Amino acid sequence: MSSLPLTGVTVVALEQAVAAPLATRHLADLGARVVKVERPDGGDFARGYDRSVNGMASHFVWLNRGKESITLDLKTVDGRAVLADLVAGADVFVQNLAPGAAARLGFGAAALRERQPRLVTVDLSGYGAGGPYQDKRAYDMLIQCESGLASLTGPPERAAKTGVPSSDIAAGMYALTATLAALVRRAAGGQGSAVEISMFEATAEWLGHQLHHTQGTGHSPGRAGLSHPGIAPYDAYPTADGREVLIGVQNDREWSRFADGFLARPELADDPEWATNVARVRRRRLVDALVAGRTATMTVDEVIKCLDALGIASARLNEVTDLLEHPQLAARDRWRPVATPAGEVRGLLPPFTFAGTELPMGPVPAPGEHTEPVLRALGYPPERIAELRAAGALG
Repeated sequence: MSSLPLTGVTVVALEQAVAAPLATRHLADLGARVVKVERPDGGDFARGYDRSVNGMASHFVWLNRGKESITLDLKTVDGRAVLADLVAGADVFVQNLAPGAAARLGFGAAALRERQPRLVTVDLSGYGAGGPYQDKRAYDMLIQCESGLASLTGPPERAAKTGVPSSDIAAGMYALTATLAALVRRAAGGQGSAVEISMFEATAEWLGHQLHHTQGTGHSPGRAGLSHPGIAPYDAYPTADGREVLIGVQNDREWSRFADGFLARPELADDPEWATNVARVRRRRLVDALVAGRTATMTVDEVIKCLDALGIASARLNEVTDLLEHPQLAARDRWRPVATPAGEVRGLLPPFTFAGTELPMGPVPAPGEHTEPVLRALGYPPERIAELRAAGALG
């Protein structure tokens, strides 16, 4: 097995919730040593979100495998001194505390990089530094609404947030990408970088074509449920066994095959009222009614089999329970055991794969599990560790 891509890289993470922990978990997956700094009074508050995974929070299990956890009271001088010693030996420092909190503790990007020019600092926040919103509290649902993402999500009658924390995930993935880019630049030129990621700006970028559509037309596209505002047929359709099947016909060549091989209406391939996507979008209700009339006579498996043979895109409208036993994940052997303080759970391998190298699925840490080993590795003698613990700096 070849070495992991980030072997030898040390990351110190003053993090909580989702966005920063997602970025650092991927860094850990790639082989970095990630030291997670938690509060003494319960640690990362995401540990308390629920008790669904053997008594642990699902968010925390998802986001924190492969990390070392230490607890420090950063309100104390000693706690801050320990963190400074940790950062002094780090390649990357990641934080997503409340706006300005890290700087007030003495761990702002400018101060850190003045002392350590090779350090990569990564600051994640809701809205970024500067501007009228810089101090505003920001959570995933709020950012989805403020950015307009929620206005595009859900059925036409009511806005909805996405079923996963999309704004957090967007920020975390851009933080990961920027961190990797900063490490590459440092390897080439020797200098670190100050990286800043805004959840709001990351989400705005994810609006992508909808943002440009609105610029071009002057009006928001609105919500379309599972359909697509610019493609038809593209929606969920009923089947005879009470399921729903998703069908997407992306271009007019596909429509020709679909009309002939699935709808048994070959004349619609050349009829100007049906033959082009622009025409089909104009008469979407008629198109959807025609497709639904056909799918309703077949089971979902029959529809999928027929469309696969025609080279037409389709999918089942699955539940998350279906994903747990999905044959594609099983066939590609994507599940691995992950150790946790409450017993073993199943976890998915990271989506990025490297030939000849399997990325590690490290254990989920208990709060402060690695405090003493980390301090010993820094050169703290046992008596000093005992003093810090007695003084409350370690929790």
